[in-house]
Amino acid sequence: MREILFYETASGQKPIEYFLDQLSSKQAQKVTWVLKLVEDLERVPSKYFKKMVNTEDLWEIRAAAGSNIFRLIGFFDGSNLVVLAHAFHKKTQKTPKRAIKIAEERKKDYFGRKMK
Repeated sequence: MREILFYETASGQKPIEYFLDQLSSKQAQKVTWVLKLVEDLERVPSKYFKKMVNTEDLWEIRAAAGSNIFRLIGFFDGSNLVVLAHAFHKKTQKTPKRAIKIAEERKKDYFGRKMK
């Protein structure tokens, strides 16, 4: 199936790990459950995983814990590796442009460093 990797900066920081560490244990448990679905299911319901429109081939993982909604934005490296580049607590209807920009910059950095 798929494998999920957390984006790592050139200095070794993993923003997704940091984000998950800030969540309550129940919230982190729910996000982890959704990540496992994305890894294990061949056809993941779009409620949890879907391509984002008007982006540079970014994908969004959606998790809700109670009234809290979390989004993790990533991209594919090959056909089965999903690299998660950015995560945030969703508070508005639309995904913030800043979140998309961060994910696109990290995608560019990831492939730029990978080519070296």
